[in-house]
Amino acid sequence: MAKWTAEDLPELSGRTVVITGAGRGLGLITARELARAGARVVLGVRNVGKARDAVAGLPGTFDVRPLDVAELASVRAFAGSWSGPLDVLINNAGVMDVPATRTADGLDRQTATNHTGPFLLTNLLLGHVTDRVVHVTSQLHRLGRIDLADLDWRTREYHGMAAYQASKLAVVLFSLELQRRLTAQGSGVRSVLASPGIARTGLAAQSRSNVINRVKFLTNPPELGALSVLYAATQDVPGNAYVGPDGLAGLRGHPAVGRQSKAGFDGELAGRLWDATAGLVGLGKAGQKPAAR
Repeated sequence: MAKWTAEDLPELSGRTVVITGAGRGLGLITARELARAGARVVLGVRNVGKARDAVAGLPGTFDVRPLDVAELASVRAFAGSWSGPLDVLINNAGVMDVPATRTADGLDRQTATNHTGPFLLTNLLLGHVTDRVVHVTSQLHRLGRIDLADLDWRTREYHGMAAYQASKLAVVLFSLELQRRLTAQGSGVRSVLASPGIARTGLAAQSRSNVINRVKFLTNPPELGALSVLYAATQDVPGNAYVGPDGLAGLRGHPAVGRQSKAGFDGELAGRLWDATAGLVGLGKAGQKPAAR
């Protein structure tokens, strides 16, 4: 059976896609390929000038807008300025194993970038979404542990890699609970997960784990890593599907529907995490349901 590639993307004319953190790396490759297939691609980025330079001359329609998903004011401003339908939201922005720092809201920056900011953005934009939300996670979610009593790393000793793993498990649990709520509301919108495997990008540049990028037989080149995101964003997969590389341990290869960790199916934990995250970002009542089509 032939392996799926970007050449298999469907015609996307008339569709609008938002991609966070799309100024470089996997996000930029994803933006380039979706625009090539005809989609209008909105890049939500911290550095607008660099992103505009990155897409200059590429075929397709691009709209570059300022967005720092770690800063709640930036998330609210981006979502508040949105009008009209949005076919696909891709929560791609992320950081890995970074030193302990706090945002202007006092949130742990790594957790805010990878989970709490995308959680708020998704909830604020969900009433516009017509097709799906794609959450970019990591195989390292399988090592993650969620501490609901200290989700934001205020009382525990901070460990950058543990915080990363926890944030990526939080992404998986967010997808689970979001899909549950969408289904309960009778919505046809899907929540889908994408793991690029270990893609050779600058994500882990400051981490000791970056050494694995030198082991090419265990890693995906960026173009291949982006395929999981493209597949999750365009193919007919079920709600809460987990798309990742089809090779050894899900580290490299072409995209296929796989399976998240057992912890990623913990519905009780997912619901409690939703409430705790909503409290952190000030999303009305902690148990508030998102508006969905």
